[in-house]
Amino acid sequence: MALTGGDVLLERSADGRVAYLTLSHGKYTVVTWQMRQLVADRFAEIDADKDIRVVVVRSDGEHFTSGGDIAGFMEVDPIDFTDLGHNVTAPARSAKPVIAAIDGYCFGVGLEMVLSCDIRLATPRSQFALPEMNLGMIPGSGGTQRLSRLIGLSRAKFHIMTATRIQAQQALDWGIVAELHDDRDALYAAVEQLAAKMANFSPAAQRTAKEVLDKGIDAPLYTGIDLERKAYAMLRSTNDFAEGVKAFGEKRKPEFTGR
Repeated sequence: MALTGGDVLLERSADGRVAYLTLSHGKYTVVTWQMRQLVADRFAEIDADKDIRVVVVRSDGEHFTSGGDIAGFMEVDPIDFTDLGHNVTAPARSAKPVIAAIDGYCFGVGLEMVLSCDIRLATPRSQFALPEMNLGMIPGSGGTQRLSRLIGLSRAKFHIMTATRIQAQQALDWGIVAELHDDRDALYAAVEQLAAKMANFSPAAQRTAKEVLDKGIDAPLYTGIDLERKAYAMLRSTNDFAEGVKAFGEKRKPEFTGR
């Protein structure tokens, strides 16, 4: 297999407020080295577009992704692995909320990518795994760290060190995904509805909530509370907060601008 191939398609909703990022590379959506960089390139474009408020990551294959292009990795110079994972974890660094829509296999780099998203929805047939142990390797794009923080160290050790798959219901019970929907059509309809709902909120409040949650989770409790308190005070001065209060009093929907 080659390092190149596949694509990461970027589309926008009719109103331009939701960006749809679609992994595209065959039935199993094998993620090539080129596709990894395309994820970062697409997010750079998304982050520069002030009209985009929410991002959806999905796949057009039969499966979200079976993982990375394993054979292609042998063609990569070991020094190039130093920055492995910085590209596919772009969703975590984006100031915009990112929703992952998962149907089918979500393995290896695919799971690491969706773990860097903010909200994950899936179908009952979905399966999750970090199977690198089968190759004499470990996850290299944040998988060990993000999964252990999400499901606990003991469970993460079991699933990473034994390459055991996590079934959809387990993923729901453990908080890897927020919701399960019957099939792909139902999943995509739910994701579209969720993205539209989130796009109506204040962009300033959304990005601040994301930052406080992501940074606070690794801090001591009272450090996180201090971060939250200061962020709350900062938002108090925004036009969006003033609009929200005014709209509440007038019993109408607020029109947020992100300022």
